[in-house]
Amino acid sequence: MLKRVCSMAYINGGEKRAEICLKAISRHIHSGQAHSGPRSFFGVEDFLDDDNSRPYTYQKEKKSKNPNKHISFKQRTIAYMEPFTLDVFISKRFVSASLTHRVTSKQVAVAGTNSKDIKAALKSRSDIPACLAIGRILSDRAREADVYTASYTPRERDKFEGKIRAVVQSLIDNGIDVKIYLD
Repeated sequence: MLKRVCSMAYINGGEKRAEICLKAISRHIHSGQAHSGPRSFFGVEDFLDDDNSRPYTYQKEKKSKNPNKHISFKQRTIAYMEPFTLDVFISKRFVSASLTHRVTSKQVAVAGTNSKDIKAALKSRSDIPACLAIGRILSDRAREADVYTASYTPRERDKFEGKIRAVVQSLIDNGIDVKIYLD
């Protein structure tokens, strides 16, 4: 149809009229707006995204702030090279720590002073001896699950001292190699 319209314009008015016809058609097709078309199968009209790639009916993925940013080999492979991470949480009332597999997000070993078996053996649930006990119990459970290395990055609000250092040091003393990343 398009070929026929353009050829008729060329025959009737020459090259100039055919060029105007093509510009008008291309402006209409490539404007990025949905023109009176039929409704989609799901009952939602298909409008185009900013980059004219997908309809809004699909979930948009997050766009990078810098699309040209280079991601290093280490950044891409660190989750597979050091798959287990240590997470330590200390509140005023209790202490808990866990080893989590980064790729599958499964907790391999968990220990906390809120559990019944540990709660009965401790005098206080949030002091330094409780942190040492959590580190010892967590290392035993990790060795049962065949985990011998882990990495630890403290949260932004946490300092690597006191109770957190006691848990990590207890893990190291009981045979778990912990790689600590301090920024």
